[in-house]
Amino acid sequence: METRMSETRDWQCFEIATDDHGIAHITLNRPEKRNAMIRAFWDELPEAIRMLDKSGEVRVIVISSTGPHFTAGIDLTGFADMTGNLGAGESDIHREANRGLDFYAMAKRMQDAFTALESARVPVVAAIQGGCIGGGVDMVSACDMRFCTEDAYFTVYEINIGMTADVGTFPRLLNLLPEGIVRELSYTGRKMGAEEAARYGLANKVYTDHAAMMDGVMEMAREIATKAPMAVHGIKNIITHARDHKTAETLDYIALWNASMLKQSEVMTAMMAKQSGEPGKFAPLPPLKKVSGEEE
Repeated sequence: METRMSETRDWQCFEIATDDHGIAHITLNRPEKRNAMIRAFWDELPEAIRMLDKSGEVRVIVISSTGPHFTAGIDLTGFADMTGNLGAGESDIHREANRGLDFYAMAKRMQDAFTALESARVPVVAAIQGGCIGGGVDMVSACDMRFCTEDAYFTVYEINIGMTADVGTFPRLLNLLPEGIVRELSYTGRKMGAEEAARYGLANKVYTDHAAMMDGVMEMAREIATKAPMAVHGIKNIITHARDHKTAETLDYIALWNASMLKQSEVMTAMMAKQSGEPGKFAPLPPLKKVSGEEE
């Protein structure tokens, strides 16, 4: 059974549903605008991710979209609105001094929206069809895995409008693709097709069409959802740590993690499930508690 969370929150950019397996499905739902990232997107995405992660009941988050394209990236009209008023009403000298700080704050807000995907305790999976352009590349590179259709393509589009990508492309793509390929894509703004993306490891698998992709992604998500939640959380946390730290540091971190987080009950449940061939009945992740002074 699927529960639509759009009924309790008026999302402008998404439809959100959860099912009995613990799979949350976030659907970008502005196909008439090619799912461009409007101003509301930057607040709604991290809010949605944190809402789903907070309860502990969700075990996998899948992000897909409607229409022929995954996303056209940042809505340039909205971007102009956000940047056009920087320093408005101030003297020229103050406007020039503050413009950089204001732009920096805006860029950090946008970066944080995608970092929420990486920071979630559960795997986040992107299912991509058609164009994944500009900010779309930033978003999917922050996900745990990427699957796509044969017609999918990826474009580091910012160079084509005279900008340097600043919402996460470079630090994350460099962990997913060879440096020379990242430089080529970023300098030229060319399209990387699905087959090339899979060959270099950006895409886990390529499907013939959207329906086949969603079937495959949901099947994999259901498989992940059968595993011990704390173990999955630990794997995500440690893989991310290993990516950003030296081997010796990560080995120590793994030992500390298991010393403090390993649940004997999960181990026993997993072993019994393996022996019986039946799905294990695991306790959900503990709900995230609000830190004192933190907003809801």
